[in-house]
Amino acid sequence: MTQPIYCLTFSVPSQAVPVFENALEGLGAAIAVGGPDRHENTPLQVYLGADPGETELFGRMAAAALGCGIPMPDYHYEIMPETDWVAESQAALPPLQAGRFYVHGSHVQERPAAGAIPLLVDANIAFGTGRHETTRGCLLALCDLAKRGRKKRVLDMGCGSGILAMGAAYLWPKAGILAADNDPGSVRVARENARLNRVSRRIRTYLSQGYAHRAIKAEGPYDLVVANILAAPLCCMATDTARHTAPGGHVILSGLLWHQERWVRQRHRTAGLALEARYRLGDWTTLLLRA
Repeated sequence: MTQPIYCLTFSVPSQAVPVFENALEGLGAAIAVGGPDRHENTPLQVYLGADPGETELFGRMAAAALGCGIPMPDYHYEIMPETDWVAESQAALPPLQAGRFYVHGSHVQERPAAGAIPLLVDANIAFGTGRHETTRGCLLALCDLAKRGRKKRVLDMGCGSGILAMGAAYLWPKAGILAADNDPGSVRVARENARLNRVSRRIRTYLSQGYAHRAIKAEGPYDLVVANILAAPLCCMATDTARHTAPGGHVILSGLLWHQERWVRQRHRTAGLALEARYRLGDWTTLLLRA
């Protein structure tokens, strides 16, 4: 008998999403975030392997709403029909081409086209399977940069699954690559993915709050910094990002909606980074900047 899955569905203003995610992640939830509607309301689906009870759920959501200064959102809570979730998740993750990269899960049998760079990334607790527009935008930017020449030192800040660090490792085989995240689970997943993709000897992973780890400071400045996070933390780290980027080096930023682009560009321009290119995929924007 398969274990029941519980699903909580609701929508909140986009700026409130991180607060509700933090409130519900403590329940061991897997959270799917959709794109905002024309009123800037973002849908969330929260999947739980055990029922915490509606009292617990209501309390956490009410606290999050109070912290954001918004009304308690309407929600729907139900037991999902019994499903082979492994088969469902694999069917929902077909292989994807992003520039030279062929991103696939372990269930995919067909081989990539000649000249493609295969990246094995299964769905897990860390962000970055390559399907989201932000990750795809970063992969496309990496491919474009690879046409211009080599990079010696690369930093993947907020690495998640490690997909961008692995992509850099394949594009610049002689580069020294660091991957950092403030989430221990993501760091573990990034290390495992690097091992599965046979680049673990070339990627060093660190648990770090931003640029705080001494290894990140010691190895810089970097020819390339990639940060696929969110608009607010990107702006908070703009000065540190510029400080850790070598003169003439590049920065790839993603995790921002198109209407947040001006804010993020302005903050990084003030820090000394100029826009070279942008990649818009759906509602999301990836920026390529130069020091």
